Amino acid sequence: MFDTVAVVGATGAVGRIMLELLEERRFQANTVRLLASARSAGESVPFGGGELTIEELTHESFDGVDLVLSSTPDDVAAEFLPSAVTAGATVIDESGYWRMSPEVALVVPEINPQVALEAKGIIASPNCSTTQMVVALKPLHDASPLTRVIVSTYQATSGAGVQGTEDLLEGTRAELNGEDFEYRAFSHPIAFNAIPQIGSVKEAGYTSEELKMVYETRKILGIEDLPVNATCVRIPVANCHSEAITVETERPIAPEEAAELFAAFPGITVIDDTAAARYPLPSMCSGKDDVFIGRIRRDLSHPNGLSFWCVSDNLRKGAATNAVQIAELLGGHRGI
Repeated sequence: MFDTVAVVGATGAVGRIMLELLEERRFQANTVRLLASARSAGESVPFGGGELTIEELTHESFDGVDLVLSSTPDDVAAEFLPSAVTAGATVIDESGYWRMSPEVALVVPEINPQVALEAKGIIASPNCSTTQMVVALKPLHDASPLTRVIVSTYQATSGAGVQGTEDLLEGTRAELNGEDFEYRAFSHPIAFNAIPQIGSVKEAGYTSEELKMVYETRKILGIEDLPVNATCVRIPVANCHSEAITVETERPIAPEEAAELFAAFPGITVIDDTAAARYPLPSMCSGKDDVFIGRIRRDLSHPNGLSFWCVSDNLRKGAATNAVQIAELLGGHRGI
């Protein structure tokens, strides 16, 4: 059993869900502590039939902590999480800061659990868009090695934090009322719009979000040269990321075989009956932990191609749930 678990970033969108999941899933720990900025210190949060008081995050916060679940901006993770490791804690981090560090494990429990069990110090959880995609890719790759991946994402405003969703709601209200609105999370109005840029511009015209999907996918699947091409778009949906994915494999995988592979894989739910208008929608997947797949069909442009639609709650499996699942994996290894 972990004696003391600390949730860092406990007041953020992902941190709140982490805390809910620890309670819902009856995670075994003697003590749970909440750490956040000085602004939130002293606030009370319901947990386990009582209340927990938020403490200010400092470098000394980790004394006596066994496990840290962290969801903070990159700069906070870079500054404070090494102190947790020095204090002897295992850290599961949702920020992007450590993911591509060679010495840091990047883990999705359904795909590479052994990497987590062998890790020391910090274990990184992937970007939300990467997480749902690699869960979908893994059963296909096990059946016939992937040779190419093309993905277009349609990402919810909750991926930009609490402010992102506030921008969507308040911006939509302003638009409908013919009023001006100053967006804080986005560079363009998100209401009734689509923004084909998430993150900063990097090499060759790709954005940081798109390159995360490229490099993180290769690291998680252990395929250093896998061709991955991503286009990431922000859309006016509050929660759940959607992805249109096309893969090429060494041998053709028929849609019927793919559906069976998906259905047999842990953490995937198949909803695939286009004739009856049955396929995953953000509205039906929000608040759930699975990756949902539908619209499974042959790629008409390539004999070894397969296309499908993938939806998942970016705050749950894309972030908080994946982190808690890693913690459960580690706890099981410790004999919890």
